[in-house]
Amino acid sequence: MTETEKNPRRRPGPVRLLLGALSGALAGCAALAVAEATAGAVRPQAGPVVAVGGAAIDRTPAAVKDWAIRNFGTDDKLVLQLGILAVLALCAVFLGISGLWFRRTAAAGVLLFGAVGALAATGRPDSTGVMDALPSVAGAVAGAVLLYVLAGRLEPRAPSPVSYAADWDRRGFVIVAGAAAVASAGTGLLGRSLTGTRGRDAIASRRNVVLPAPDSPAPAVPKGAGLRIPGVSPFVTPNGDFYRVDTALVVPKVDATSWRLRIHGKGVTRPVTLSYDDLLRRDLVERDITLTCVSNEVGGPYVGNARWIGVRLADLLAECGVKPPSKGGPADQLVARSVDGMTIGSPVEDVMDGRDALLALGMNGEPLPFAHGFPVRMVVPGLYGFVSACKWIKEIELTTFDSYDPYWVKRGWARRAPIKTQSRIDTPKPFARPGAGTVMVAGVAWAQHRGIDKVEVRVDDGPWREARLAAEDTADTWRQWTYPWQATKGGHTLTVRATDRTGAMQTEKRTRTVPDGADGWHSVVVTVD
Repeated sequence: MTETEKNPRRRPGPVRLLLGALSGALAGCAALAVAEATAGAVRPQAGPVVAVGGAAIDRTPAAVKDWAIRNFGTDDKLVLQLGILAVLALCAVFLGISGLWFRRTAAAGVLLFGAVGALAATGRPDSTGVMDALPSVAGAVAGAVLLYVLAGRLEPRAPSPVSYAADWDRRGFVIVAGAAAVASAGTGLLGRSLTGTRGRDAIASRRNVVLPAPDSPAPAVPKGAGLRIPGVSPFVTPNGDFYRVDTALVVPKVDATSWRLRIHGKGVTRPVTLSYDDLLRRDLVERDITLTCVSNEVGGPYVGNARWIGVRLADLLAECGVKPPSKGGPADQLVARSVDGMTIGSPVEDVMDGRDALLALGMNGEPLPFAHGFPVRMVVPGLYGFVSACKWIKEIELTTFDSYDPYWVKRGWARRAPIKTQSRIDTPKPFARPGAGTVMVAGVAWAQHRGIDKVEVRVDDGPWREARLAAEDTADTWRQWTYPWQATKGGHTLTVRATDRTGAMQTEKRTRTVPDGADGWHSVVVTVD
């Protein structure tokens, strides 16, 4: 008689192997359900998937992040979370099968995953303390206990070589597995409910906001600033279409009634803490400002124009005693901190040089959407978002570039990043097949805080031809442009370049986005029928 025949645990049949895998999957579901329900009671950002995902983002090289944004766009966070869940599912199945031989070791493996989640949660920049470990710990304990119990039901009750394939507690396994599935579903629904409840006060606070009429309203958009050409981005980007690039796996929902902003640091002679109502009572300005993400590739979509309403940041800083370096101020960097732990550094000189740098409260006539920073965010014309556009802001510290590196600088991006002159062809689209004759080539160009002076279009290797520019709103907004092309049959390459008001022409050489934004001319290939 062989060793396998003497001890049936060493040779589980296919049914027990499948049920072992099912045990692991059920234990994994139970662990996540309990963890997310606990996170709903403690803090949604402390959930293990969010915490581990955030830790992964923090440790991902800049080039990899850039690749993810380039290939997955605003779905990059969803892809990351699905990837984490897929890895957890595979590990759970492996531990479930391992439990057929090693019950305690498999259960300990579940606890190990819980420890990883707990460490990730408490190690995040926005961690509120040891309580952030509770969701991962509670979920791991629930998953480990369930896996241990289910694996026990799959153990042969008698080591008979005749009956080993069927001699396990079928009835007990079905009862425990069924109860676990039902309980996990219920716990998951409870978690969703708790998470929703925690966000209700924030949602109610946003619903109750009535933005006052601005003391300094934005001038009316000039007639002709928006060209009515199919395929061209609208002059004002609707809130629902405005790009979102950040590291938050869960969009923070902050209650405006309890929100506070602290301003302190080097050169601040009068530190202050402001409430949302404090800002609403101040003089509000309204401005049209185009924002651009540094992750925007040449011709990319991460640029949008909106009408913002808020408080002049320079006025607030001046009231706190802050002076720019050019006037003897000791701080040259403004570090903005978000409720999710993000840190963004902006040049104090740029924020206080007279441009319309805002603590924005509204966007396109309504309170900021949660995804775009409610209750308050920074908007600074002329700077890429990673050095200016802090969302969900809670703190401003004045310091120096030499003494502190914000989040993105630590990961290889530039400390200072003025927006580069860029242009984009919106229509015709790449690989389009327009008919011969007049084809309207059109798009947008931007050089925030400098303004666009000229846009030129080239067909194949022909001469550059000047496009017609739409009316300019301000130097802080993009400009639409159009060029009527007399298209002839065959394949053609259309290229665009822009020149800003300083006389600087958009450079031809293509560069990647890291460390301070992409360069290069945008081209599309079309075939004229």
